[in-house]
Amino acid sequence: MVAIAFLLCCIVFSNLQHKLPVMQQYQQSLLQDHTLCSKTKFCAVARKIKGPAFGIFIIYIVTLSIFPGFIAEDLQSEVLKDWYPIILITVYNLADLMGKSLTAFYVPQCIKRAICAATARLLFYPLFIVCLHGPNWLKTEVPMIVLTFLLGFTNGYLTSVLMILAPKSVPYSESELSAIVMTAFLGFGLVGGSVLGWFWIL
Repeated sequence: MVAIAFLLCCIVFSNLQHKLPVMQQYQQSLLQDHTLCSKTKFCAVARKIKGPAFGIFIIYIVTLSIFPGFIAEDLQSEVLKDWYPIILITVYNLADLMGKSLTAFYVPQCIKRAICAATARLLFYPLFIVCLHGPNWLKTEVPMIVLTFLLGFTNGYLTSVLMILAPKSVPYSESELSAIVMTAFLGFGLVGGSVLGWFWIL
């Protein structure tokens, strides 16, 4: 019942949004600048932002190949028992929210550093492997909770940073199309990470 009410509200508000002053101004700017997204090639813009697009792609490849499949299925705790995967999933989601919220206070100006940080997340693979097959003191709950927190935090923060900086790295006339390109690569990352999650073998 709540979902139906929420869906109806979304339909009503989406039909009323064109009356907002900001939407009217945006529509006027589209009419004045007829070149926006009409003469700009998708592939040309994709080439311009290939770095951020790769970054957003690799972020979700890494994240979804580890979380939630590996965390929910392959880990056991004698202390936390069945609560262990629930706690890890909660930690991940809270960390992801914190990372996304942090961009309200600080966004780095160098997009190359954000891309390097996104690529550096590949280090989560050996780190999780060490926590699973390494010394006994690394197989405890604390290292895994810390790693899960870092996985979620970097996922949220770097996603927001790249989504903010990518449209700013191209001319205004291409910014909307660049956001579409970024969303497409985010989707590719979601699909690729989900597929790789089925083949997580440690």
